[in-house]
Amino acid sequence: MTATDRSDPPGTDPVEVAPRMADLDGLRSAAATCTGCELYAPATQTVFGAGPSSAWLMFVGEQPGDREDLAGAPFVGPAGRLLDTALGRAGIVRDEVYVTNAVKHFRFELRGSRRLHKTPAVSHVRACRPWLDAELRVVRPTVVAPLGATAGKALMGSSFRITESRGTVLDWNGFALVPTIHPSAILRMDPEDRDAGLDALVADLRVIATAGHEPRP
Repeated sequence: MTATDRSDPPGTDPVEVAPRMADLDGLRSAAATCTGCELYAPATQTVFGAGPSSAWLMFVGEQPGDREDLAGAPFVGPAGRLLDTALGRAGIVRDEVYVTNAVKHFRFELRGSRRLHKTPAVSHVRACRPWLDAELRVVRPTVVAPLGATAGKALMGSSFRITESRGTVLDWNGFALVPTIHPSAILRMDPEDRDAGLDALVADLRVIATAGHEPRP
């Protein structure tokens, strides 16, 4: 089923629905009919977060990519596989982690038959914020790790700079927040730089692992 041949159900307003939901299954079901911004129309489907409600760590990426849009699950493409590799090297168990995105629909532009990633606008991040807030409220992770600049700004505002904050433990709304780069940034590096990029990501994940074992006030 594609965006052009489906019969859309009545739309869901995340501002009205998300704050009232108290479990991930309910949130995921409600988000499936989200029409909070125009991105729902060309996308295949909503890509909601995945992982246990007991997760101690929540990763927040930018938006789903082409693979995620088709599969309906976050971090299942090349960037997700690289993240899995980094998690293993850092000693973090993948099944104990919740992964989601600041924006739940794939924003893209067509180039021939290819769908190319297009950075979501501030309006898209704002429209999706109720879903992200609800995920944080339900999961209550010890550590929140924004992946890249868009996710960092979604949580901390427009003044956030990934180059200044990555690998640093910050106190944010009662969570330990540790920003790092998005794995896709490593995939875009020149091949000779990717090993160093992965090493730096693993170093940040080890900071995250340490933060996850420290008591919070």
